[in-house]
Amino acid sequence: MSGKDRKLVTEVSGVVEAPVGRVREALREALLPEPVPESDRFTVEDFPGHRSTVEVTDRMIALQGGWWYRGEWTLAPHPDGTLLTHRVYNVATSLRWGVPLANRFFIGYDQATRDSFATGLTRIGAAIGCPVHLTP
Repeated sequence: MSGKDRKLVTEVSGVVEAPVGRVREALREALLPEPVPESDRFTVEDFPGHRSTVEVTDRMIALQGGWWYRGEWTLAPHPDGTLLTHRVYNVATSLRWGVPLANRFFIGYDQATRDSFATGLTRIGAAIGCPVHLTP
């Protein structure tokens, strides 16, 4: 997906003090259903009546669903372990201007995303048994 096809809504990141491979497996377990299909692109039912497309690479997991949402979690080496970054994009192909209106101009969305990410980061750290911290 090119930059023209999406608009960044918010971004948050944190460090997991473990190697990328271990963090990737913990992230897969946290985000994806069991068993995880062998394919690098598949569809899941997030909750009754709602489906998302999932894309998986060595350094990224993305979920895209609804008319506008795409969430990407990327992993990169960091001096203290792994930098995990979560980005939310508006990928609406039509009526893109309506997404902020439908979401009340995303008031509080940055903080809610940060809080949710912090909770997930803490769970990943607990699952691996290592320290984690949000980046500023």
